[in-house]
Amino acid sequence: MKKKFLWYHPKLKEYARQHRNNSTKSEVLFWMMVRNKQIRGYDFHRQKPVNYFILDFFCPRLMLGIELDGITHHEDAVIAKDKIKEAKMNELGITVLRFRDEEIYNHMASVLSEIEKFIDDFECVQ
Repeated sequence: MKKKFLWYHPKLKEYARQHRNNSTKSEVLFWMMVRNKQIRGYDFHRQKPVNYFILDFFCPRLMLGIELDGITHHEDAVIAKDKIKEAKMNELGITVLRFRDEEIYNHMASVLSEIEKFIDDFECVQ
């Protein structure tokens, strides 16, 4: 499968690095579950710049972005930005799955199950 190049604004590279070095608790917990190809051999990246945005997690082979939403994602302005970001990702062929921090803390098995269902669907069309 040919790897698709995803352009990103160069200034986001350092910003993404800062985010990786200052991860939220939910990001750390989620990363512990997906790093080192733990989910069926798929490689996930943390704080991946794409276009003018940064995805919390990204799997290039699946073209799957994972966003973890904390308390600020309940504010109208942030909701509006999230919709714009998700629309742009979809335009680029990236599916975005969103999970609330509470789901990461209390229902990690369900979160991973939803990601595995996405993988099942992806593999069926390959």
